[in-house]
Amino acid sequence: MKKLLTLCAVILGFTLVTAMRADEKAEFKFEKETNDFGKIAQGKPVSYEFKFTNVGDQPLIIENVESSCGCTVPKYTSTPIKKGDSGVISVTYNAAAIGPFTKAVTIKSNAKTPVKLLYIKGEVTSASSK
Repeated sequence: MKKLLTLCAVILGFTLVTAMRADEKAEFKFEKETNDFGKIAQGKPVSYEFKFTNVGDQPLIIENVESSCGCTVPKYTSTPIKKGDSGVISVTYNAAAIGPFTKAVTIKSNAKTPVKLLYIKGEVTSASSK
């Protein structure tokens, strides 16, 4: 009986420690999660840098950043971002098609929220109308 109680105590202790460590993850804090370019001229690519800080307890590792289409190209900080440090996800939009646009960029990481979305939007106008 004593052995059974000791075993249960050890398992309970291990479970509690594991559960508490689950809260100690990396976490993004973005300055801004959506950027509105406004009106931009056709054929003139535009870029925006989404700046963030790791406000979590563990190093933040970005595994991948994907755009919703080929007209949007993301670049990102690929090294682990320590607690309190900052990083950047740069998004360039190729303004080829006239009209309004909204594009999503998907970030996959080891953060508390493992999949995060950022957005860019605006309106591409004829180069001669600007």
